[in-house]
Amino acid sequence: MDEHKDELFVRARSASREEYALDIGPERAGWGYSGLRVLELAPGGEHSFATGDSEWILLPLDGGCTVQVEDRTLELLGRESVFAGVSDFAYLPRDAHAQIASGAGGRFALAGARCERRLPARRGPAPEVPVEQRGSGVSAREVRNFAAADVFACDRLIAVEVITPGGNWSSYPPHKHDEHVPGRESELEEIYYFEFATPRGFGYQRVSPSRPGGAEVLAEVRTGDAVLVPDGWHGPSIAAPGHPMYYLNVMAGPGAREWRISFHPDHAEGYR
Repeated sequence: MDEHKDELFVRARSASREEYALDIGPERAGWGYSGLRVLELAPGGEHSFATGDSEWILLPLDGGCTVQVEDRTLELLGRESVFAGVSDFAYLPRDAHAQIASGAGGRFALAGARCERRLPARRGPAPEVPVEQRGSGVSAREVRNFAAADVFACDRLIAVEVITPGGNWSSYPPHKHDEHVPGRESELEEIYYFEFATPRGFGYQRVSPSRPGGAEVLAEVRTGDAVLVPDGWHGPSIAAPGHPMYYLNVMAGPGAREWRISFHPDHAEGYR
């Protein structure tokens, strides 16, 4: 991972490809499992792709779409924006062909993970997405656990959304999941993808080393930016006052599909 440390902060459109405003796969990230694409479709636009050795969740960011996969047609109503509430989504299995079409156009996240098992294609309804109010005061934020490990069945992929009010801290206290400690911590690679409710919105993302030579990032993030977390303490994620912040977390790793974390011992008191 050393040769990729200068590439952990991915500026908007610096990793674009054709219809993808963002395309980060394991090869680009320098790790084994997690990936994220952001697909942009004009009105009436279509996009086809092979899922390959990965499972994918198709999540509308704004707009709705239809996806055809495994002789099934899955209709996604989507939403006006990530700040408008939860969305329905579609699970796309590995070794499949998917065709996405959007009459009105829109933007769609494809959260992916290399995997072994081939699970069935299906739709995740928006009303079944658990929404959690986490933290309090200036650490309050909303977590949408649409593909949390104990909510929606995948082989390796874990994905959640977080809304942080302007001026608040989230992903706090700093925590890590970069080693396998049975019953205490799981090993997961993670991608943060950011959007803001205001045109000039911005915030800050911190990743600090949990081991000598580990990952380190201090970045001012804006809409379309991403931060890769191969290891290390990550957090806080800070939304500037007046600029509500959204981020999508995509995680996967070599072990069992579970989200177990360790809090930074210097910052965890009073937050557990």
